[in-house]
Amino acid sequence: MTIEVPVLRLGLAGFSEVEQKAAAELAKLAGTPRASWDIAPFAKADAWWLEGRHTMLLPNKHLRVQPAVPSGRSVQIALADVDRPVAFSLPLPPGFKPAVSFLLEDRRAALQVLHQFTGFMQTSLAQFCLAASVADNQPTLGAGSWEVLRQGDLLAVVDLKLGAAVDPSATAADFDGASWCVREHGAVMIPLNWPRATVSQLMWQYAQRTQRDLLPPHYRTRPLFFRRPPRLAQRQLKDAHLLLMRELVAQPGMRFEELQHSTGLGDASLARYLSALYVVGSITSNPRRASAAAHLAAAVRDSVPSKQSLFESVMDTAPRGSDMAARQALDLTAPLPLTRE
Repeated sequence: MTIEVPVLRLGLAGFSEVEQKAAAELAKLAGTPRASWDIAPFAKADAWWLEGRHTMLLPNKHLRVQPAVPSGRSVQIALADVDRPVAFSLPLPPGFKPAVSFLLEDRRAALQVLHQFTGFMQTSLAQFCLAASVADNQPTLGAGSWEVLRQGDLLAVVDLKLGAAVDPSATAADFDGASWCVREHGAVMIPLNWPRATVSQLMWQYAQRTQRDLLPPHYRTRPLFFRRPPRLAQRQLKDAHLLLMRELVAQPGMRFEELQHSTGLGDASLARYLSALYVVGSITSNPRRASAAAHLAAAVRDSVPSKQSLFESVMDTAPRGSDMAARQALDLTAPLPLTRE
């Protein structure tokens, strides 16, 4: 089994059309077995290249990057708040000395910057590879704890209480042929130097980045139900995720086509947003797994037998809807109240 190689996204600001084309060619050349690179919208990028000649230093210690194309827009940022790798092309404004700079015409130097960025994001890349392996193996995984072994060496751990952790140096190749071994609850240990993430965080980030279609085929034909809010910070959810949850709370049992009509989302976009909610256990096609708000509709819907999967059991340790006490009526305006359990 071959695990997909993650694609890192490079955002550009201040570059001319010719320079953007050169940057795109460099991004393609920067691919390695760990990750490949592609140009992406600035706000969605994992790393930024900013054109030094069009960068202005503002009095409030912010930077403004002026566009170099007629249809472009200026970008204003505060370097102290930047949460991703950033580099500036030469020449730079007088007195400005960023941590990383390069000459775009120097292909070797520009590629070195992207390789450096790849190294900065190695932990995220390793987590992506673990999540891809989870997606491949989840139909055969029941509730429990797992160790992922590569030729007898521990590669990753997935546990309900401990969360998910992976060797930070792991690559996609390490997961090719790796074994998933079920362990008893509490029988696994995570090495101290391995960063941890909740399983929901792991799979949510994967769903935002992967090019694979993670939505099971029957989710396009069966009635769908809201199950529970994602166990994530609300800032990680987009308006479309909140809208879909609101629709399924208001009208349990809506189907894919009905959601298309009610939200105005296209086929590919709807599938992608539903996939993210699916992998964190927030929606289900089985009315027996639906939230209390959907149980009134369960009696008139077809029950969907399903295997125990990571998405439907591992990510949900809360009581089922039938075990929950009655709640007050929900506020059905977006955003959906994420404190609801």
